[in-house]
Amino acid sequence: MIIILFVLVLWYGGLFFQSFFLHRYAAHQVFTMSKTMERITFILTWFFQGSSYLSAYGYGIMHRVHHAYTDTEKDPHSPAYDANLFAMMWKTKTIYQDINKGRVEIDSRFTKNVPQWKSFDAFASSRFSRLLWMSSYVLFFIYFVSNPWQWLLLPITFLMAPIHGVIINWFGHIYGYVNFKMKNTSKNLFRFDFLMMGEGYHNNHHKHASRANFGVKWYEIDITYLIIKVLDATGVIHLKPATIKVLT
Repeated sequence: MIIILFVLVLWYGGLFFQSFFLHRYAAHQVFTMSKTMERITFILTWFFQGSSYLSAYGYGIMHRVHHAYTDTEKDPHSPAYDANLFAMMWKTKTIYQDINKGRVEIDSRFTKNVPQWKSFDAFASSRFSRLLWMSSYVLFFIYFVSNPWQWLLLPITFLMAPIHGVIINWFGHIYGYVNFKMKNTSKNLFRFDFLMMGEGYHNNHHKHASRANFGVKWYEIDITYLIIKVLDATGVIHLKPATIKVLT
C-alpha cells in the first residue's frame, strides 16, 4: 500500500507542477507570480518530477512550437508524423534537449518571457541529480515493497514526466471526443479528467490556449484550475483577466 501511495504522490505531484508551472505558466503565462515564488516553484517541480525533471525553458518553448505547428512536419510531437509513441518520445526528447542546450535557433516569438534559471536547470537536469533520485526511489522500493508485482511500478517513477507527456501528445491526438472542430487532431480524453488533472481536455485547450481553465462544459472539471483559483485567491499567484465561457 505504501508503494502505491508513493507512486500516486509522484504521479499527481509531478503532473500538477508540469501543468501548473511548465504548461500554464511557462508556456502560456495565464497567471503571474513573484520572482521568489517562481524560484520556489522551480525547486518544487524538481522535487516532485525528480529523475524526469523538465526545464521550464525547454518545455515552454517546445510547447509554443507545438501550438504554432500542430500536426505538421514542424510539430515537435505529432502522431501524424511519428511511426509510434516511442519514436515520438525520442523525437520530443531530442528537440527538447536541442532547445535547452541552445543547439538550435529559436524564433523570438517562442522565447518571449519564458522563465529560465540556468544554474538550477543545469543541476536539476544533470546526470548526478537524475541518478540521485533514481537511487532514492530504488531504496524506497527495497524498504517498502510488500509484493513482487510492485517492482513493475519502479520504471514509472523514473519516467513520470515523459509518461505524462505521451498520454496527452500521443493519445490526446488519437482518442477521445471533440467540442471544437479544428484543423488538427486534438481531442478531449475524458469527460471528467481524473487522471491528468485537466490536461486531458486537449481539444478545448487547443481552441482556447490562453485560458487558465481547460474545461468548457459544466462536467469538465479542471482540477489544476481549481487549485490555481485557490492560489490566486490567497495572493500566491495572480490570474490574468480572461473570459471563461461554459458550454451547455
